[in-house]
Order: sequence, then C-alpha cells, then structure tokens
Amino acid sequence: MGGRLEGKVALVSGAARGQGRAHAVRLAEEGADVIAFDVCAQLGSVPYPLADPEDLAETVRQVEKVGRRIVAREADVRDTAAVQAVVDEGVAELGRLDVVCANAGICSFAENTWSISDEQWEETVGVNLTGVFKTVRAAVPHMIAAGNGGSIVLTSSTAGLKGMPRIAHYASAKHGLVGLMRTLAIELAPHSIRVNSVHPTGVNTPMVVNDATGVVLGDATDGALVNALPVALLESVDIAHAIVWLSSDEARYVTGVALPVDAGFLVR
Repeated sequence: MGGRLEGKVALVSGAARGQGRAHAVRLAEEGADVIAFDVCAQLGSVPYPLADPEDLAETVRQVEKVGRRIVAREADVRDTAAVQAVVDEGVAELGRLDVVCANAGICSFAENTWSISDEQWEETVGVNLTGVFKTVRAAVPHMIAAGNGGSIVLTSSTAGLKGMPRIAHYASAKHGLVGLMRTLAIELAPHSIRVNSVHPTGVNTPMVVNDATGVVLGDATDGALVNALPVALLESVDIAHAIVWLSSDEARYVTGVALPVDAGFLVR
C-alpha cells in the first residue's frame, strides 16, 4: 500500500538532526523522496553544539533505510546561492518538488531585549526568518512551473504566537514567519500551493535539551513553558506527524493556518 505522499518530493531544511531529521524520515515513510540540507557547522551566537556532517549522513541513512531516495547537501540557509543550488540539484535529480518543510532554526538567550547583541539578533533572524524566505524563494518557481500544486510548511514556535522573555530575537523571527506564511498562502492559492505554519511547544531535540538552554528555561520563564497536557516535552515525530498531514491530500483545503502542536501550552 502506498503512503500519503507516494511519488512526491519534499525539501527539508535543517535536516541533519532533531525535528528536521524526523520530518525527512516521516515524509519518506509516506512515500516521498527527499531533498535535505543543513549548515553542519557552528554559529557564533548559538550556545549549544549544532549538527555536524555525521548527523546529516545519519539522516541520509534513515531515509534510505525506508526505501526512498535523498539528495543531501551541506548549505547555510542564509546563503542565497547555496540554497538555490541545493534546490536546483535536488529537483534535477529527483524530478519534481511538491512539499517544502522550512524547518532550519536556532536559538540563543539574553538577559532582556536590550541586552541582545548584534550577532545574536542577526544570526537568529537570519536563520529563522530570512533563511525561511530564501528557502521558499528558491523552491516556489519549481513548484509553479510543474503545475502540480503542493504544500509549504514553515516551522514557527509557540514563541511565534506569544511573547516570551529573553528571546525577543527568536520570538520576532518566529512571529515574522506567520506574516510570511499568510502572505504566501494568498499569493500561491491560484497555483493550488497551500502554505501553513506549525507552532511547537518544547520538543526533545538538541536545541532544547542541552545545558545552556536548560538553565535559561529553568529559571527565566517563571514556569511559562509548562504545558496543559501532562507532558514536559514533545518528541520530534509529534511535529512530523503534523507536517505529513498538512502536506497530504487530507489537508487539501487547509491553507493560511497557524497550527499549534503544543500540548495545550497556548491555552494556559
């Protein structure tokens, strides 16, 4: 029996580990071939280790294990030429592009908004907002030219729907994705390309589960990250399930939606 995305091709940014790897694998399990990329290098403002080339190779191994093809490259989501090259090469090899999962993201912390350094602001907004824009800009012409419609899902955050202390740069970028998503949903509707965003609560990934992030989230948010449902952290696959649904024909008339996958965090 074929999967919900049989015969389709999905682009995943930030695919080396965490949510990005889970998305790539779940999309592959549903029948999609995958174009994947990740910076696989450390950024100066990020207080926890980022993915490395071995992580990306593991994503390749897991996608191939379920019988799907994958084109995986190291590329900085902020680099216009590099992102365009990955997308063009992937489409040339795999033949089409139907799903975009703009997932790449980073986070760092400051005492307050006015303590955020230029490097923190520029890297966070550059990856989390500008990088999403550049990913979509590289992908959309291929999708329009093919005439097959499709789905674009932007990974935002509960911090894209609610203010949180010490991460104004992160929250600003994630809020910005909602405006980008809603605009794209209008512009791409005539091409039957749907655009939505997902807004996770804390997820059990290296971005959240590390010493630097744990200290900040433990004492700086005054309990603000407590979910309504009795779960401390979601798993990456919980978000991947939502990505798959939004990318499938089951959600064929769902567009312009900011979808929380948050264990009730936002209703508290």
